[in-house]
Amino acid sequence: MTSTETTPSTAGGGNDRRRWFALAIVMTAAFMDLVDVTIVNIAIPSIQREAGASFSQIQWITAGYALAFAAGLITGGRLGDIYGRKRIFLIGIGGFTVASALCGLAVNPEMLVASRFLQGAMAALMVPQVLSIVHATFPAHERGKVFGLFGAVVGLGAVSGPLLGALLTEWNLFGWEWRSIFLINLPVGVAGLILGSRFITESKAPRALKLDLVGVALVTLGLLMLLYPLIRGRELGWPLWGYVSMAGSLVVLAALVAYERRKSARDGSPLVELSLFRVKSFAAGIAVQTVFGVALGVFFLVWTLYMQFGLGWSPLKAGLTGVPFSIAVSVAAGMSVQQLVPRFGRKVLQAGALVMAAGVLLYLWESGHYGLGIAPWQMALPLVVMGVGMGLIVAPLTDAILSEVPREHSGSASGLLNTVQQMGNALGLGLVSVVFFGTISDHLRPEQIGPAFADAFQNALGWVAAVMGAIFLLMFALPKRPAQHVEGEQAPAEREEPVLVS
Repeated sequence: MTSTETTPSTAGGGNDRRRWFALAIVMTAAFMDLVDVTIVNIAIPSIQREAGASFSQIQWITAGYALAFAAGLITGGRLGDIYGRKRIFLIGIGGFTVASALCGLAVNPEMLVASRFLQGAMAALMVPQVLSIVHATFPAHERGKVFGLFGAVVGLGAVSGPLLGALLTEWNLFGWEWRSIFLINLPVGVAGLILGSRFITESKAPRALKLDLVGVALVTLGLLMLLYPLIRGRELGWPLWGYVSMAGSLVVLAALVAYERRKSARDGSPLVELSLFRVKSFAAGIAVQTVFGVALGVFFLVWTLYMQFGLGWSPLKAGLTGVPFSIAVSVAAGMSVQQLVPRFGRKVLQAGALVMAAGVLLYLWESGHYGLGIAPWQMALPLVVMGVGMGLIVAPLTDAILSEVPREHSGSASGLLNTVQQMGNALGLGLVSVVFFGTISDHLRPEQIGPAFADAFQNALGWVAAVMGAIFLLMFALPKRPAQHVEGEQAPAEREEPVLVS
């Protein structure tokens, strides 16, 4: 194989078609991961009944994936920069497929927990390469359209997991019950592996980098110390060691920054490229992404609890209720990047924050007005408004964060972007114990459960609306327009080309 300095923008004909095939493949992998994060929740009663899993094991089936995923994302992104994004993507999707098979074939809860950890670790290799491959393969003037498609995929994945999980569990294909939610990944993963090896063009950083093992250890330790107490805190009664661990994580992450600064000066191969934070769009966007992740982490969990426990709806009814939201996110995401952001820039994202806040407040009012008799069709309007607001944010935000990032650091930037999103979600899940469960008594009679969960849902929605207001203010730190939309200005990402290996 030979390395050549070439650019995606100069590619023509067949190579252009290959790029779009490659995009479809990596987007499918991203969708598979997004669905897998949420699909398990809906099948928990079936897993508990059929596999005999204890409550603690059920916690780890969901938390193990999140922990391994968040802890490995930055490393996964850097591995793509060093060894090739295509190579690491294929290893990731292959490993993810194998782990999915092990989950589906698990003979006991312990094997299922271990397989979920492996699945999260493989997703950490696969997911950062998605944005890296897009960033390194498509020129700046095409990336807006591509990120619009990515936003649509995010929107579909956000609510397709519970719906797909409900359908697969209810259909009980081949008598597999909950196992089908994992085994469904096998044909998708195998197809992605075969087609990806054919259509994705290899790319890596233009100069040789080394894997920073000390950085890997510090970032993994720091994130685990932060996320483990957040995920397990409520179940364990928020013990003192959890707070000590979370405070200690800040010390570890501060040590990581100091070490990475010295590492960068010494040999130019840090795990976390600190120079990225000197790029205003990246630094501001990372802050927005983290807080946005908090809002989503709170909303999606309390929404599921409200519908299934508060209103007593079946998993299928709850899953179908989210369809208007999914459609709204997908449509708005496509429009925002392709039509609105080139004309209005940052104002589109800020409008999205305000629209989503308005949808949350409308949902809050409807929940109080209709009480436990609320119907799915009555939820459609606030969910559509919220979906439009989210769609106006998700795709342009990714574009704004990565628009000025040099291509040789696209893997590191993508890993950081995904990591802070997962951290935000974990923080949101931790806050659910305060804003939702904190308002519910531990000793409820059966007739009190519905009203208590509805009141807690309304309290949580008030917090989500407040967070969206904070996001609106944070967005003033974003550039008015992504670099590729500034007329006559060449994006920094276009000035230094990646090494594309043919």
